[in-house]
Amino acid sequence: MILSVGNIKKSFNEIPILKNVSFHIEDYDKAAIVGINGAGKTTLLRIIMGELSADEGVVTVSHDKTIGYLSQNEAVSGENTIYNELLSVKQDIIDLEQRMRSVELQMHSASEDALQRLMDTYAGLTHAFESANGYAYKSEVTGVLKGLGFTEEEFGRSISTLSGGQKTRVALGKLLLLAPSLIILDEPTNHLDMSSITWLETYLLNYRGAVIIVSHDRYFLDKIANKVIEIDNTKSTVFTGNYTAYAAKKEMLRTAEYNAYMKQQQEIKHQEEVIAKLKSFNREKSIRRAESRGKMLEKMDVLDRPTQVRADMHLTLTPQYESGNDVLHVENLSKSFGALTLFEHLAFDIKKGEHVAIIGDNGTGKTTILKIINALVAPDAGEIRLGSNVAVGYYDQEHHVLHMDKTLFEEISDDYPALTNTEIRNTLAAFLFTGEDVFKQVKALSGGERGRVSLAKLMLSEANFLILDEPTNHLDIMSKEILEDALNAYMGTVLYVSHDRYFINKTATRILDLNRKTLTSYLGNYEYYLEKKDGQLALIDAGRQTADSNMPHANSLALSSKNGNDGKVPDTHAVDNRQEWLARKEQQAAQRKKENDIKKCEKQIEELENRNAQIDALMASPEVCTDVAKLQELSKERESNDSQLIGLYEKWELLSE
Repeated sequence: MILSVGNIKKSFNEIPILKNVSFHIEDYDKAAIVGINGAGKTTLLRIIMGELSADEGVVTVSHDKTIGYLSQNEAVSGENTIYNELLSVKQDIIDLEQRMRSVELQMHSASEDALQRLMDTYAGLTHAFESANGYAYKSEVTGVLKGLGFTEEEFGRSISTLSGGQKTRVALGKLLLLAPSLIILDEPTNHLDMSSITWLETYLLNYRGAVIIVSHDRYFLDKIANKVIEIDNTKSTVFTGNYTAYAAKKEMLRTAEYNAYMKQQQEIKHQEEVIAKLKSFNREKSIRRAESRGKMLEKMDVLDRPTQVRADMHLTLTPQYESGNDVLHVENLSKSFGALTLFEHLAFDIKKGEHVAIIGDNGTGKTTILKIINALVAPDAGEIRLGSNVAVGYYDQEHHVLHMDKTLFEEISDDYPALTNTEIRNTLAAFLFTGEDVFKQVKALSGGERGRVSLAKLMLSEANFLILDEPTNHLDIMSKEILEDALNAYMGTVLYVSHDRYFINKTATRILDLNRKTLTSYLGNYEYYLEKKDGQLALIDAGRQTADSNMPHANSLALSSKNGNDGKVPDTHAVDNRQEWLARKEQQAAQRKKENDIKKCEKQIEELENRNAQIDALMASPEVCTDVAKLQELSKERESNDSQLIGLYEKWELLSE
């Protein structure tokens, strides 16, 4: 065992945040701590690290174990270069190497007696150097830096010139190189692009120590976690498995708890009605019976109402009217900033009802595309046309659609003057702003709160074409799920940029990958993109080589170009159509197979349940209940059936996802 957390309690201003929180971390555990914003996750991490004292409870770390902690937005500082900052973690190995070089020099001029002593010293130093992986420490530093998204050209940059996000990435790199027994990471993916997150997933999965992660990135948690520690309503519950397994079990538990609570509430109400009725008879016996029932009611262990987080925020997206079938046409779009070319000759179309996600590494120009479509940034070249009856609703990650000096009430009332005061308050209440909250200024809100206001305005817009820039930023997991449900129920068209792979997987029907200054289309969700991207990129590379050999001055291969195929550049639009047709056929075949598997599974469940009912009836019958041998035979059969049913239920749940 590395870490034990026992019965931790913590309150702020007499408001309990954590109560009796207990769990333990074993060697090689990969644990996720989840909960809504404000549940106390970061507070718990600070208590574990000794930065905050608990009101009650004990945190125990095994004496031979070390812990490394990276808090949210933790950053490095100073004038060191990026490379030297990470290299400083290996100072003990550097010192060993210097001592080895020093001994080597002494050996050249040493006497015979001294040479043996120096050789023994050198052998010890060499062994220690090899044990510390000394011959690979520089490549290890380089690998971590590249994995976290730094190019070799950036290695020499001074820390003081970096952005806050880049400094956080350097701090993360230093922690990974320290390789403690337990790594604790608070929102480690916040400043990483998709490639870096994928690298970090692989790194942590192969890490020879334990990991605790607090994150809202569900895809990340799915890939890494084998244990989920939930903080809900001040209490902790430990689940085995990844995030998806936890979510399924949690939903079952929540439903069971809610049903038990409602059943008890109905029983309490019934008993109160009976007591009131007995008292109304005003007879000695009836009053005594009422008092007896009242005492029994007082002794009842009343269940707490389960938290219904999903029911808190209410988001419904409804277009006021339908658009035409052609929603957006983009042709020959190019954009550069100085010497930096983001993309060239982009071309794509979006049809009514599509949910399209633009993905790509940081700095490739994804947000710029959305800003160009919304006329916030001018393109260098290209044409953008909206279709007939298209009404755009825009959500940007910086929340420029909000006015910092306005109150929440003014933000809604100024843009939607036809709404009554009650309607405005009801709208804000649907996004968790109640009472005096509606008179807070926008600039006083947190990132997550501003996101909720932007979503409220988006809902009121009744647009039929939603353009969203990182809509899940600053939202907790439950809020993300509410947004996912709203988008999946939305009858209009959606174009968005996101790095949230779980969100993309749930909501996208098509993906546009901005890579190598061009867009590649994938007709499917994120899992489909992962399956097909290598083949698509190989096609693009082949097209580039053909174009480069025939047209030396060509800058890039434009997808879906309107300039036609002159025999030198492959007709990638035709390739796209063919690939989309094949993808659609694959999806249809996979869907048919899944439906058949579900039917087959349901039939097996029904047959086993019917057989169990027959067995129960037989075991209760007079001719069998006295036959011990027959009873044992039937009992074994039922046990076997029950075991099969458990497996079939799990299989059915997986197929029904």
